[in-house]
Amino acid sequence: MSIEARFEINKGDFSLNVEFTIPEQGITAIMGPSGCGKTTLLRTIAGLERCKNGFLKVGETTWQDENVFVPTHKRSLGYVFQEASLFEHLNVKGNLQYGLKRLKGLKQDVSLEHAVELLGIEHLLSRHVEQLSGGEKQRVAIARALVLSPEILLMDEPLAALDSARKQEIMPYLESINTQLRIPVLYVSHAVAEVARLAEHIVLIENGRIRARGETAEMLARLDLPFARDDDAAVYIEARVVSNDEPFALSEIAFPGGQLTIAASHLSVGQDVRVRIAARDVSLTLTHQHGTSILNIFPVVVEEIGEREGAQFTVRLRANGTSILSRITRKSANILGLKVGSTLFAQLKSVALCS
Repeated sequence: MSIEARFEINKGDFSLNVEFTIPEQGITAIMGPSGCGKTTLLRTIAGLERCKNGFLKVGETTWQDENVFVPTHKRSLGYVFQEASLFEHLNVKGNLQYGLKRLKGLKQDVSLEHAVELLGIEHLLSRHVEQLSGGEKQRVAIARALVLSPEILLMDEPLAALDSARKQEIMPYLESINTQLRIPVLYVSHAVAEVARLAEHIVLIENGRIRARGETAEMLARLDLPFARDDDAAVYIEARVVSNDEPFALSEIAFPGGQLTIAASHLSVGQDVRVRIAARDVSLTLTHQHGTSILNIFPVVVEEIGEREGAQFTVRLRANGTSILSRITRKSANILGLKVGSTLFAQLKSVALCS
């Protein structure tokens, strides 16, 4: 089962021309620079933008083709915007119940009680909208979309209007939606760290066209895409806690490329974690160094070397099947005699746990 879409829209000096298939569960991030067509794509899927020759099939149901156009109010979808857009005259429970009118006589896969539990808002039900923080409003807006039992959930930069603390507050709830509900989510965002934590797949749009698409880890490590060329380029790897070094408040985690030591004292042995390794924090050496403050050193093979423009460039390394990025200078590359297939050691100056 999957979601198939094909749209071509021309609006003055802008055109959107995309065709893609995404899994019918999990989070797919829609990324790209401002004005590239991300929001237009979501609005077209929702039926808010008309596309004369478009095609959209969600599971076994066709929402649009040359003969069919299902209007927005009849599409089984939830839509979450940057702003919560709640009804000010209703309390939280009233906002959640409002959308249920659309489901009269229809099957409800996500009950109001389940949505409330997933978003942790039971204590807010009697509050009015003006009494809520920005993060609480957005949690209510997400719950309101979920009680519609949508076949697809569209989220247009739902965390963009929140500060860092509120974003961290909501992230676990978004993760719970992804793990507990079999609802496909199209998630528009500019924030790479946010996407890396939440999404399984990325669709990258540039100038109204799909530049690339694929699994998140693969996309972030591709040297031909802007993610790896960014100053904050990083990879995110899955690992498992294997031991704790409590006297030093450290934990040992294992991934296919070896073991890493991270600053964390609250993790449980056997716990699965995700860590961020920034390209600028990875240095390279021909031999395994000793007598150094760097704790994380492991063998790697040079898989690809980025374009050599300016003083620095990015190298993609392979650590037993896991991609790692390293940002080094051209002079360092010359000293190391760097080439594809070179075997050396990666030294990680810092490893960050994705909380």
